Amino acid sequence: MFRSVRHMIYDLIEWRSQILSGTLPQDELKELKKKVTAKIDYGNRILDLDLVVRDEDGNILDPEQTSTISLFRAHEVASKQVEERLQEEKSQKQNIDINRQAKFAATPSFALFVNLKNVVCKIGEDAEVLMSLYDPLESKFISENYLVRWSSCGLPKDIDRLHNLRAVFTDLGSKDLKREKISFVCQIVRVGRMELRDNNTRKLTSGLRRPFGVAVMDVTDIINGKVDDEDKQHFIPFQPLALDDAIRHKQLNISSRFSPRVAGENDFLQTVINKVIAAKEVNHKGQGLWVTLKLLPGDIHQIRKEFPHLVDRSTAVARKMGFPEIIMPGDVRNDIYVTLVQGDFDKGSKTTAKNVEVTVSVYDEDGKRLESVIFPGAGDEAISEYKSVIYYQVKQPRWFETVKVAIPIEDVNRSHLRFTFRHRSSQDSKDKSEKIFALAFVKLMRYDGTTLRDGEHDLIVYKAEAKKLEDASTYLSLPSTKIELEEKGHSATGKSMQNLGSCTISKDSFQISTLVCSTKLTQNVDLLGLLKWRSNTSLLHQNLKQLMKVDGGEVVKFLQDTLDALFNIMMENSESETFDTLVFDALVFIIGLIADRKFQHFNPVLETYIKKHFSATLAYTKLTKVLKTYVDNAEKCGITDQLFKAMKALEYIFKFIVRSRILFNQLYENKGEADFRESLLQLFKSINEMMSSNSDQTVIVKGAALKYLPAIVNDVKLVFDPKELSKLFTEFILNVPVSRLTIQKLYCLIEIVHSDLFTQHDCREILLPTMTDQLKYHLERQEDLEACCQLLSNILEVLYKKDVGPTQRHVQIIMENLLRTVNRTVISMGRDSELIGSFVACMTAILRQMEDYHYAHLIKTFGKMRSDVVDFLMETFIMFKNLIGKNVYPFDWVIMNMMQNKVFLRAINQYADMLNKKFLDQTNFELQLWNNYFHLAVAFLTQESLQLENFSSAKRAKILNKYGDMRRQIGFEIRDMWYNLGQHKIKFIPEMVGPILEMTLIPETELRKATIPIFFDMMQCEFHSTRSFQRFENEIITKLDHEVEGGRGDEQYKVLFDKILLEHCRKHKYLAKSGETFVKLVVRLMERLLDYRTIMHDENKENRMSCTVNVLNFYKEIEREEMYIRYLYKLCDLHKECDNYTEAAYTLLLHAKLLKWSEEACAAHLTQRDGYQAATQGQLKDQLYQEIIHYFDKGKMWEEAIALGKELAEQYENEMFDYEQLSELLRKQAQFYENIVKVIRPKPDYFAVGYYGQGFPTFIRNKVFIYRGKEYERREDFEARLLTQFPNAEKMKTTSPPGDDIKTSSGQYIQCFTVKPKLDLPSKFHRPVSEQIVSFYRVNEVQRFEYSRPVRKGEKNPDNEFANMWIERTIYVTAYKLPGILRWFEVKSVFMVEISPLENAIETMQLTNDKINNMVQQHLSDPNLPINPLSMLLNGIVDPAVMGGFANYEKAFFTEKYTHEHPEDHDKIEKLKDLIAWQIPFLAEGIRIHGEKVTEALRPFHERMEACFRQLKDKVEKQYGVRAIVSSLLQSLLQSQLSGSSPFSAAQSCLSSQGLLLGS
Repeated sequence: MFRSVRHMIYDLIEWRSQILSGTLPQDELKELKKKVTAKIDYGNRILDLDLVVRDEDGNILDPEQTSTISLFRAHEVASKQVEERLQEEKSQKQNIDINRQAKFAATPSFALFVNLKNVVCKIGEDAEVLMSLYDPLESKFISENYLVRWSSCGLPKDIDRLHNLRAVFTDLGSKDLKREKISFVCQIVRVGRMELRDNNTRKLTSGLRRPFGVAVMDVTDIINGKVDDEDKQHFIPFQPLALDDAIRHKQLNISSRFSPRVAGENDFLQTVINKVIAAKEVNHKGQGLWVTLKLLPGDIHQIRKEFPHLVDRSTAVARKMGFPEIIMPGDVRNDIYVTLVQGDFDKGSKTTAKNVEVTVSVYDEDGKRLESVIFPGAGDEAISEYKSVIYYQVKQPRWFETVKVAIPIEDVNRSHLRFTFRHRSSQDSKDKSEKIFALAFVKLMRYDGTTLRDGEHDLIVYKAEAKKLEDASTYLSLPSTKIELEEKGHSATGKSMQNLGSCTISKDSFQISTLVCSTKLTQNVDLLGLLKWRSNTSLLHQNLKQLMKVDGGEVVKFLQDTLDALFNIMMENSESETFDTLVFDALVFIIGLIADRKFQHFNPVLETYIKKHFSATLAYTKLTKVLKTYVDNAEKCGITDQLFKAMKALEYIFKFIVRSRILFNQLYENKGEADFRESLLQLFKSINEMMSSNSDQTVIVKGAALKYLPAIVNDVKLVFDPKELSKLFTEFILNVPVSRLTIQKLYCLIEIVHSDLFTQHDCREILLPTMTDQLKYHLERQEDLEACCQLLSNILEVLYKKDVGPTQRHVQIIMENLLRTVNRTVISMGRDSELIGSFVACMTAILRQMEDYHYAHLIKTFGKMRSDVVDFLMETFIMFKNLIGKNVYPFDWVIMNMMQNKVFLRAINQYADMLNKKFLDQTNFELQLWNNYFHLAVAFLTQESLQLENFSSAKRAKILNKYGDMRRQIGFEIRDMWYNLGQHKIKFIPEMVGPILEMTLIPETELRKATIPIFFDMMQCEFHSTRSFQRFENEIITKLDHEVEGGRGDEQYKVLFDKILLEHCRKHKYLAKSGETFVKLVVRLMERLLDYRTIMHDENKENRMSCTVNVLNFYKEIEREEMYIRYLYKLCDLHKECDNYTEAAYTLLLHAKLLKWSEEACAAHLTQRDGYQAATQGQLKDQLYQEIIHYFDKGKMWEEAIALGKELAEQYENEMFDYEQLSELLRKQAQFYENIVKVIRPKPDYFAVGYYGQGFPTFIRNKVFIYRGKEYERREDFEARLLTQFPNAEKMKTTSPPGDDIKTSSGQYIQCFTVKPKLDLPSKFHRPVSEQIVSFYRVNEVQRFEYSRPVRKGEKNPDNEFANMWIERTIYVTAYKLPGILRWFEVKSVFMVEISPLENAIETMQLTNDKINNMVQQHLSDPNLPINPLSMLLNGIVDPAVMGGFANYEKAFFTEKYTHEHPEDHDKIEKLKDLIAWQIPFLAEGIRIHGEKVTEALRPFHERMEACFRQLKDKVEKQYGVRAIVSSLLQSLLQSQLSGSSPFSAAQSCLSSQGLLLGS
């Protein structure tokens, strides 16, 4: 994205500099500006910016100066253009050029651009390279040749064109694009000796044209647009012709399927071409052509303009053979394509067949040769005679060589083509003596004045003396073709030669084919007969009839001459009506031709003819009369078709009528005005009568009348009163039978609106009522909505214009007849309808064009029916609200949306006036209507497109500048409307609390100040009615929660709400106290909700959990059960996302605790989850318990699951009697008990975290929390997790509480350290229990945590550091037990205790004994445990280096000095000694187990440990006495093994009885 935007900006900078340079021509500047705006608009779209709408010149539209309809259409156009540009970008990635496809679709002609880069071919002599386009399926060439002369040294002969060998094959049309295959064929003709391998020992003939080879490439994909890369060089492999040898030895057997039908075939070459096309690959040995190819849209003029870098004046133009699909009026051509097809020549006196060379030239009837009229190919000079290729010793050569003959038009009728035949010898000396041995000719103009027919001509080959053959007079009087010969009564197939004059008809044969492409010559006798009608009037009738059969291309070439002839016939026979109908039909035929796509470019020619050349002053009477006759007889057989054609030609027929009448008026000064008017009225009367008939026969004519009649308006009103004309059209429309031809009728009306009639006020007065009636009728029946919409849009568009006279009354007509209908159409239309946008634009346009006068008048239009007004306003309010809530226009159509808002705002305010005037007093008050008004107004105010604070500052400034803040305008209106309600207010409480709250939450200070007091008004209102404002309070709390969570509200709102409402409450006699309580409550709620919203989308789920708990605790405190449950589930979901199953269970338990085991029905708010289907509280509680037990199981909190299970089991057993569920539950419980004993559960660590500094959110600022770590989470990992949540926080190095300087600083400081949970064993454990059971309570159900820090007091004793090592212990008490509904809780109290060195020693000793005790128990219960941890523990205690760890205690506390100084510690010293003594039996048991499990490899280690232990035991027992528990311990172990009970529990109980377990 960044790259593409950067690229676009670079482009724009470049283009801007070009525009500022001031050097661009006007058309290029316009084009560049278009390019710039298109790029900007595209950039806006991909950056999600607003759509910019522009006029045709690319200037941004001013919505104030633009009609609503134009604005809507401009948005549609802009949107479509940007979409197309997006598709283009997308398709460029997929290599499809959509823009290119559109360009090609829009143009009727194409051209193939060819750039010849190189010819790699070993020829050794000069050559001609002829390139053309070829259709392999039809086996015919479709274009002229592009000819490049190549020299023997391998370069172009014209060295200046070395890198500029470019040609463009023009006039290709859609038919060519649809050809299955098109090939690009290159023929190479060698120019030199007869045979290449002849050496130069003898003098050889040179300059002979000999076939050499072809190269073929399939260009179908390039012409179809599938491949488009103008830089790619294509290699076309070369296939040599083996004719030099092959023809010498045997005749080529040429298949008859290649028999020539059309100009431009070349059989010998063509045989090879077809073989090359059919072959998979050509053995080219690196020989061939290199070309680049590109298809270009347009004719040669367009191409030169649009692709000047490819096609310039030096580029050769090879035209298509034949006319293009569309003939342009200025395209003057006079080309005759002549193809030498084939011949058959007798060898005569020679032993082998002749080497025949044909020479083509053009002579006039005087025998003078026309110079430079033959063109062998594009890109080459014109020549005076053309010499054919020579095939060596071939009796029946097939050349298929085409040349273009271009003769000046005035010389055509005197000219003929002359073909002379000569044998060519390979030896120069012999060759010079060879004379012309025969001649053939053909005249270009036939005896009847038409041009030589297209197609094949079998010419007569004449023989005579060479001198005689050169004299034209010798042969010109003779027949030239075999057909002519037969026509003159001679046999064309005689064996013997026939003598005609001084020439003899030879047995040789010779065929050519011709194709005339001329805009000046005609091959049509009938057309020629009509053009020269005066020379033979007896054939006139026939010629007029035959004209209809003439090819259109022929007629348009002679358009002016033909029209002149027709009107001359009409005028010169003005007294009779003999030819009128025929002339009329001929005129209709010609107009119909020009309507054809192929000749549509002749429209301007016809227009020019009517304006400048047409001069038949009386034609109008005759044309009108014939047309009326046709209409009157519409239902007669044979007339309908002709009338249909006449209807299609109506526009131009009337142009002729009107122009004729204008010319008549100029000559005779308005003479015959009444007659003319009457004739038109009668014509319309006839048309109207035809329209009103229900006959099916004329339906097609009626449709045509509706379609084409409006086209006559602008011409007819020049000679006819526009008001009269408007009446005629009104009658015309009203005469159309109901429910027939509806769409045609509507489109007819659309055309009338487009005409000049509708812009005139008086004409509109007549036309508009009919139009609105028609619209109303069809809209109410939902018929042809698209046409209706278009008609209405166009009417409104005209009425918006400034230069169309007064429009107030006309807008009123539309308002009265159509406003409600259009509203209902919009309401009934689905949002997915394509027309919804157009209809909303129409409705907006009507409202925008209505003045205050219209709004005032609107109520009167409903008459006295009050319910009608109510219905209208109801419909309007609902429709506006729907359109505002779900806009029909895309979000980026900002200008359209703002225009709509501006119009709606004015309409809403106008309708509000109606409410105040009509529906406010006691008798007329309409609750629902007012309710709808308030909901609409609030919806308008809160819509997204008006929330200016969400926009960029530039966009905000623009909107404020143009429209102001519409929210304030409507907000103040809502406030006034509320206060207007008076005694009706109570009817809107609590329903209106939510909408008003939405309005006050808009972040616009003035609006807030103006509207927050409405809340006090509501409180007051409800208080007067019920002596409390409970309903208001409930509603505002519920709605506030939704609104703040949805993103509305802020700190400023909280302050304003507090300030404004407190001020009002304190002034009120009764609401002072309760009001203040309420305000404080709402403010506290807002604080929590704003905190919650701030972190709602925070990645840190823990912060989200904290805020959620704050909110739900608040709702619990104010007893809003519904909201409390809502937030419980939000919290539960957060826990599940984090896999905190224990916490999720505790959260759900809070919901379960709200429920009773009863048959009481469930309130709706209790079942907020879709997953629960429960009718009673008991059922819901059951479902919740099952889910909670499931979560406790996943969290390995089996003790909690069991407790709930017991409660549930009680219900199943004694209340529900559901033994099946009970049995399943008990099985689960049994599994839980087993898990407690057997599954080792990881013990999480607990961490104290302090958040200090003002940089933290309020809910954690300067507070300390205890966190429960995750399984196996180390403090370092936990800290890292914390610091990623607060990347700017600084970690504190110390664990002591910080001072005020840190707490009040603006930064963030985090303090984190590990704390130890304090075991709080439940009272039910009144006797010693297994460590597996107790271990759960060491880290669960804990609320007290301690952190110990060693502190030295007194002087340091270098010999014994324990003597003055005190412990400073901080105790933290959390708000709730952990784990709970969170993984952390705030610390509610902290206190500190000091532990003396002696007490510390007792604790440490106790811990060591516990450790040994626990390890021994584990090994007794699980004999498979690894031995290493036990080895390390025992060795660390019995090793003499450590001396049991208590040697230091002896030095520090068991001295006389200490006893003397601390007599109060006597009991403690005894306790310490006792613990030391008790350590021995534990160690003994540990070493015994170690001895049983030790491997042989570790046996020496064990023996050393045993020796150390004996030493230690002797010392301790000697000093502190023997503790005789070993025998009883062993005995209990033995018993347990005999009885099968767990040795672990036996040992546990035995050891516990000695008071050495924490639980005891």
